[in-house]
Amino acid sequence: MNIMSALALGLLAAVAVYAVVAYNGLVGLKHGVARAWSNIDVLLRQRHEELPKLVETCRQYQQFEATTLARVTEARASVAAARERQDLPALGAAEGLLRSGLGQIFAVAEAYPELRANEQFMQLQARISTLENAIADRRELYNEAVNLNNTRIEQFPELLLARGFGFQASPLLQFTAEQTADVDLKALFKG
Repeated sequence: MNIMSALALGLLAAVAVYAVVAYNGLVGLKHGVARAWSNIDVLLRQRHEELPKLVETCRQYQQFEATTLARVTEARASVAAARERQDLPALGAAEGLLRSGLGQIFAVAEAYPELRANEQFMQLQARISTLENAIADRRELYNEAVNLNNTRIEQFPELLLARGFGFQASPLLQFTAEQTADVDLKALFKG
């Protein structure tokens, strides 16, 4: 074997090793996105289970605003449908509506001292608030995993492997500024 053949064989071996390492890295990133989504999904499911309890607790107070409760119930259904389809743009929009509706429930509850004193309401409010914070934290982790994945599959030479093996970009879970804005308490209590 001459020196040129040995160099060619060594170069081919180096390219093969690099391809295996790069492929395994892409697989790891893809699974990181899936794991981050699973963490969000668990929290969304937990919150999904708590919302009917909150709505029912509020319904027990006859004067409590039925339209606010209906809005939360509809938003909950939209979040569940988008989550099941893993439609992240629709989930982002539905989450914004749900967050707004929850803010309205908690704001309107201020006008009902008996409701605010209700132990179940207080526990549900605290539980849902905790879940909301955890969802926001997990959304950050998910978006970071997506950014790492999407950047890597667009970089050369991983781009060649990504295209060849069908690696896909993942969508970010984003909310508009309007969807994350605080609830306007003054507007809720007008009238």
